[in-house]
Amino acid sequence: MNDNNQKQQGLQIELTPDKAQGEYANLAIITHSSSEFILDFARMLPGLQKAQVRSRVILTPEHAKRLLGALQENIMRYEQSFGAIKMPQAKEGPRTIAPFNVPGGEA
Repeated sequence: MNDNNQKQQGLQIELTPDKAQGEYANLAIITHSSSEFILDFARMLPGLQKAQVRSRVILTPEHAKRLLGALQENIMRYEQSFGAIKMPQAKEGPRTIAPFNVPGGEA
């Protein structure tokens, strides 16, 4: 098989309209066993005590490591185009795992 045939037989991915909408998540919980990594993507809203898992992705350890590499590469490209992503420093106060540090909601 020559290179032209290999390029023409590339991976095709279907993105249905409902999946194309995406799912907003501002919290990720990662767990693992000897055979898999589980990524739960959740949405935490101000004033609520419980985060709702919106999507779960299960990966083999090899694919988890490939995902890590792909994220690192894409963050590097992003920062080259748009500047460094700023992360909070310890001097700015305690950092919680939750995206909101609000004890209760207000109307």
